[in-house]
Amino acid sequence: MKELKNVHILDHPLIRHKLAIIRDKDTNTKQFREIISELATLMAYESFKDVPTEVKVVETPLETVEQVVVKENSIAIIPILRAGLGMVEGVLSLFPAAKVGHIGLFRNEETLQPEEYYCKLPANIEEKVVMVLDPMLATGGSSVAAIDMLKKRGCKNIKLMSIIGAPEGVEKVAKAHPDVQVYVSTLDRCLNEHGYILPGLGDAGDRIFGTK
Repeated sequence: MKELKNVHILDHPLIRHKLAIIRDKDTNTKQFREIISELATLMAYESFKDVPTEVKVVETPLETVEQVVVKENSIAIIPILRAGLGMVEGVLSLFPAAKVGHIGLFRNEETLQPEEYYCKLPANIEEKVVMVLDPMLATGGSSVAAIDMLKKRGCKNIKLMSIIGAPEGVEKVAKAHPDVQVYVSTLDRCLNEHGYILPGLGDAGDRIFGTK
């Protein structure tokens, strides 16, 4: 895959270590869920480095000082159901005041295109930095559709955070939405004939919620 300016691979030894754990087929549901959340925290630290800020006067035990703080009501987190839910708490651990919305999509078996079945977004979403969460960026169809939905509702500052990306999906999102910053912790080899990322980690939703 050629280099794309809006794609960021957040390579770090601690991220690689945690990826090894969730790739392992013998990692149990509890540990898998915990590591997904921890990875979301690590990725959010870097993905939000340009978060909106403002200056606040803080009184220390000795004097007052001006400090830079995250601007109030500036962030919204939007997981794509259902697997994206596994990343929410990890991001909220850094930004506990962030608003959380949800987008639900399903694949139309005739057109093979993603279709909306649920969308609940925070008030004034168009004024916030919006982070879309989806652990696996495979074909990119759901992420492109989710971003389309957000733009139709007035969102202008959108980011996408996925733990593992396939070249096909990453390139599709990056080209469809060149104004959206895409963050992945690793870029895997390819998709198989069933649309699963290789080497990947299987179905993230099933492993997060223990449904298989």
